[in-house]
Amino acid sequence: MISVENLTVEFSAKALFDKVCYVINKRDRIALVGKNGAGKSTMLKIIAGLQEPTSGKVAIPKDVTIGYLPQHMIHNDDTTVKDEASKAFNRILELQQRLEQLNQALCERTDYESESYMALIEEVSHLNEQLEMQGGGNFDAEVEKTLMGLGFVRTDFTRPTNEFSGGWRMRIELAKILLQRPDVLLLDEPTNHLDIESIQWLEQFMAGYPGAVVLVSHDRKFLDTVTKRTIEISLGKIYDYKANYSTYVELRKERREQQLRAYQNQQKEIADTEAFIERFRYQATKAIQVQSRIKQLAKIERIEIDEEDTSALRLKFPPAPHSGSYPIIMEGVGKSYGNHVVFSGVDLTLNRGDKVAFVGKNGEGKTTLVKCIMNDITDYVGKLQLGHQVKIGYFAQNQASLLDETRTVFETIDYVAVGDIRTKIRDILGAFMFGGEASDKKVGVLSGGERSRLAMIRLLLEPVNLLILDEPTNHLDMRSKDVLKQAIKEFDGTVIVVSHDREFLDGLVDKVYEFGGGKVREHLGGIYDFLSSKKMESLRELEAQKAKASDNQKSLRSDESVKRLIDDSKSVPELSYEERKEQQRKIKKAERLVELCEVAIAETEKAIADVEAILALGDTSQELFDKYAALKAQLEKEMTEWEEATEAYEALV
Repeated sequence: MISVENLTVEFSAKALFDKVCYVINKRDRIALVGKNGAGKSTMLKIIAGLQEPTSGKVAIPKDVTIGYLPQHMIHNDDTTVKDEASKAFNRILELQQRLEQLNQALCERTDYESESYMALIEEVSHLNEQLEMQGGGNFDAEVEKTLMGLGFVRTDFTRPTNEFSGGWRMRIELAKILLQRPDVLLLDEPTNHLDIESIQWLEQFMAGYPGAVVLVSHDRKFLDTVTKRTIEISLGKIYDYKANYSTYVELRKERREQQLRAYQNQQKEIADTEAFIERFRYQATKAIQVQSRIKQLAKIERIEIDEEDTSALRLKFPPAPHSGSYPIIMEGVGKSYGNHVVFSGVDLTLNRGDKVAFVGKNGEGKTTLVKCIMNDITDYVGKLQLGHQVKIGYFAQNQASLLDETRTVFETIDYVAVGDIRTKIRDILGAFMFGGEASDKKVGVLSGGERSRLAMIRLLLEPVNLLILDEPTNHLDMRSKDVLKQAIKEFDGTVIVVSHDREFLDGLVDKVYEFGGGKVREHLGGIYDFLSSKKMESLRELEAQKAKASDNQKSLRSDESVKRLIDDSKSVPELSYEERKEQQRKIKKAERLVELCEVAIAETEKAIADVEAILALGDTSQELFDKYAALKAQLEKEMTEWEEATEAYEALV
């Protein structure tokens, strides 16, 4: 479908890509991986047509559409959330407008036999076919379903987009791209601004997506669930694996071992050749052999060892100073902004050495509670007490973006370092892969991951016993995340992690605090224990809600029927026996049709749930995807039939 041919990109005479070739096929699920700065985002921009390569080309058929979500973007501020998302259907609106113009022209003309009239008829037919293929004008439900899947609530739909944070506005842009249903989706870190529930929704959406997907993400679980092919960018080359991320890691390890053996053999061959040349350089009888060996040496294509494996992040937090047994005690803590209650009645006690996670949808108060602990917010209610000799180390969610871009890496740390630590700055920078010339780079040229590593260094400048990390893994590559996770595990103090990264939290925390609905609930156990319990709770709540809704609906229908019959009896002339009998027969028939529709919907929803369960287990066969898409289409049709049957029934009663 898309062919990348001999792609070369150079920056300052250094090749980011060197004659790279690969193909993106229909329904491919590709993870684009590599160390920070390897060129993943650049690759997506080139495919999207936003950046030109130094040489080579990306061949894209004319009828192939591409949707691109960048990491950072400029947002529109002149519309509501729903209106902005609905821009995904601008093409449909244009088709509808053109159809109206053509239909008006047809009504005004009388030259029915002319060629121009027949051409109009043909164009109307063609536009109707296009409109039908793209879903017609019935896209409101799709817009609302997608926005709600990404975490918005109905009251958000009419709010101006400028009332939302950058993360939420990025979700609006993601909704627009998903609604456009392009042939190829290019997603650059789509999970950075999503909470766990929204990430799970996006995983389910991707499972049934009919097009190709190329994504950059540092969320290992998300990659494993969504992708089936991994393309690694390393040293200007690519390595293509027909496997998801976890399998790729194992295959890559084997490849590097082979690469290392080949490198060692080549180095021995080079050394032997150089020794021969040096030994016989000045002997006339060996001149021909020496020249031959020199030419042979020049022709050798030198094997390079992946630089990612030659420089690894080394991170260890300083020993935690002794603190009281309970670093944090909260009793009835609450915070409101005007009439909006962020949370209330929070009772929370952390023991020394606890490692806990704060999770929940964005905007539910996780960062707000952290700011209360940090004393950045003081107008909360209730009691919040820090333990004896508690020293806090805080990594803010936006800390990397707050760095001064005009300073060098070294100046950034030298500016905040005090005392003896200043003599160890070079060592610390080296441990964070900023050794040598890298320490003289300007912050402005660093990638997102490099900035996050630089911001993380601040935590090492002073020993602390309470670490608070707010989304610490955003923009960190896989290796850096693994090293950070291990360092937190080994840290002997208390840790609070605000994160949506399930893989990062797995095995790291032993308690989860869930934020939602103005409350903070404690869950003992790890992140997957929490998610499992949440799933069971959601299923129970859903069943209860369905039963209650069904009862309410029946009661409401009964009450409305009685009321309407009473009202009708006052205003409508009395019907004859035969007429009343016929009316009752129509009502029963309509009611039976509604019930049949509801049964059909329930059966289809169960079939969809069964397929989703199989997809979640890793079965990604084409046949299963086709069945899933067919069931979705069937459900939409059945819902329309149910709405029509309900309207007909209500009109009778």
